[in-house]
Amino acid sequence: MPIYASAGSTVKFTPAPEGAHAAVCCDVRDLGILDVTWQGTRKKQHKILVSWQIDEPRDDGKPYLVSRRYTLSLHEKAGLRKDLEAWRGRAFTEPELQQFDVESIIGKPCLLQVMHRQSGGDTYANVAGIMGLPKGMNAPKVRDYVRFVDRKDDHPATIDEPSPFDDDPIF
Repeated sequence: MPIYASAGSTVKFTPAPEGAHAAVCCDVRDLGILDVTWQGTRKKQHKILVSWQIDEPRDDGKPYLVSRRYTLSLHEKAGLRKDLEAWRGRAFTEPELQQFDVESIIGKPCLLQVMHRQSGGDTYANVAGIMGLPKGMNAPKVRDYVRFVDRKDDHPATIDEPSPFDDDPIF
C-alpha cells in the first residue's frame, strides 16, 4: 500500500485555548531513541510524549488534547522531573528516582497552563506549566480517546492537533 507525502497540509485545527485548565493525563507514548540537537550539540535521547485532555470541549463536543515531549529522565535538571514534582506537589524520594513508572500518571488529574506559540504561520497550544488540581476543583475523566499503544487500523495513529513539541533542554 502506498504512503503519500505532500508539500502542505490542508487540515485545519483549532488549538486548545490559552489559560489554566483542569486536565487529565490520557496517554504516555514511548517515542524511542531520537536524534536531538540542542545549542549545536547533537545527541541521541530517549523521548516520551505525554498527552492530556483539558476540561473545555471543542466545537464537536470532544475534549481538546495537548501534548508535551520529554526526555525520559529524572535528572535534577530534566523537564520531566520538574513537571512531575510540580504536579505531585512533592519531590521524588530516592527509591522513586531509581525507578518511576511514568505510565502511572495516566488517568491522574492536574491543572495545566496552556500558552499559544506561533510557528510557520500556525498557532500551537503548548503546555507551559503543570500543578496538582486544587482542592474542590472537579477532576475531568478521560473520554473519547484510545491510547496510542491500543489503537488498531480504524483509529488513526495521530494526535488531534499537530504541535512543534516543547522539548526540555539537553544537559
